Amino acid sequence: MGSGGSTPAPVACNGNAALCSRAYSSVAQIGTHGSPFVGVLPTHNQQVSVNGQLNAGIRFLQGQTHVKNGELYMCHTSCDLEEAGKLSDYLGTIKTWMDNNAGQVITVLLTNGDRVDVNMFKGVFENTGLNNYAYTPPKKLAINEWPTLQKLIDDKKRLVVFLDYLADSNKAPYILDEFSYFFETAFNVVEFENCNLDRPPGSNGNGLMMLVNHFKDIEVFPDVLIPDVLNTPKTNAATGEDSIGEQSDWCVSQWGGRSPNVVLVDNFNIGDVFQAERNLNHL
Repeated sequence: MGSGGSTPAPVACNGNAALCSRAYSSVAQIGTHGSPFVGVLPTHNQQVSVNGQLNAGIRFLQGQTHVKNGELYMCHTSCDLEEAGKLSDYLGTIKTWMDNNAGQVITVLLTNGDRVDVNMFKGVFENTGLNNYAYTPPKKLAINEWPTLQKLIDDKKRLVVFLDYLADSNKAPYILDEFSYFFETAFNVVEFENCNLDRPPGSNGNGLMMLVNHFKDIEVFPDVLIPDVLNTPKTNAATGEDSIGEQSDWCVSQWGGRSPNVVLVDNFNIGDVFQAERNLNHL
């Protein structure tokens, strides 16, 4: 699927009607790691704009935030290294896309790089109006208590928001604590070797959804890593050595038959990530 020009209306329930009746926690998704960092430099993770990612079929967006001049910006590691504009503009792009594309459940995972109070994020969501789409759980959900995609769509609460650190349901009940709901595998890896839990520390992963960081780096100098773009066709393949399928198979083996809920990738437009997603959903 392309990223420019006129785009056909996407099929409801994130591209396949078979997903409508599945609980959110039973749907596998390919996500874009560093979704706002678009370009061809080593500090970039994607080659297609956020709007283009959504048009192509991505429904899970991840991005890093830092504070610059008292506001939240989309910044990679630091705003001096890579700055992709204000969080408000990023969320505004998502809001406009959601306004024009009913029947799609979008997930946004933000990192709180400077560990600021969640009210800063809440204010931006409210100023953009994106909070009106956000799902608020009635309580801390067990993994088997999530609503179906169709329920989220019918209730017009088809945005799910996670924050990695300092979420607080008393202040912003729709900004969910990532590590209350997910565990992650390691990132900044130069080889895929397993599906071990990396975060949250001390967790055994029970009752948590699984997020796999499936993007490779290369070490250009000691402790200096950049994305391994050259091997992306293999990394983002559906099957084969170092592919999404291979690492997912390790996860199934390690985690008692459980498949990843989310697989984050760089440069999603290279390889065959949507076939991998269909495979994970057994479609």
